Amino acid sequence: MAQINTARREIHLKLVYCGPGLSGKTTNLRWLHRTLPDSGKGRLISLATKDERTLFFDFLPFEIPNVAGFKVRISLYTAPGQSVYRSSQGLILNDVDGIVFVADSHPYRMAANRASFDSLNQTLEAAGGSLTELPHIFQYNKRDLPNRVPLEDLERALNPDGVAFVPAIATRGRGVSDVLKDLTRQALKQVLGGSKKGSR
Repeated sequence: MAQINTARREIHLKLVYCGPGLSGKTTNLRWLHRTLPDSGKGRLISLATKDERTLFFDFLPFEIPNVAGFKVRISLYTAPGQSVYRSSQGLILNDVDGIVFVADSHPYRMAANRASFDSLNQTLEAAGGSLTELPHIFQYNKRDLPNRVPLEDLERALNPDGVAFVPAIATRGRGVSDVLKDLTRQALKQVLGGSKKGSR
């Protein structure tokens, strides 16, 4: 849950990137770390295995200096995509303020996308929450693949409620900032009294 310090005029948000292993969650944070202004960002911390899979999480803090008179401190995390680390996912999702679901556009990864999405929902429900209560957005990654899954198929499989989505190529930074801006806007809107659900 977002923390608001009215005395210091600060809002603290926790945003988490979820999705199957190797879908591009860590790539998003690496791109943001390279491109965010140095004055407002912290160090990227990543715990990964030798094959580049996130072992526990990635973490990147940064600040937005002035939103409605508040300094916004944002902590970005990734949650591991492998089911063996579901308990770690639960810890990382504790008190989350917004979720990016990073789906892999490779046709052979559709089952992994679905399994990861189901796992996310089960983790949230086990903690007494629901994805529908949280700001969230879908990032359909790897849209540069020649045999990429059509967007309408990804939408049908993962996004029946029709919340916001962004086609992306995280390795090139395409769509990465758009996803972060949209989710941050949603989360701040909810914190400051707006709607709870993502919208197009």
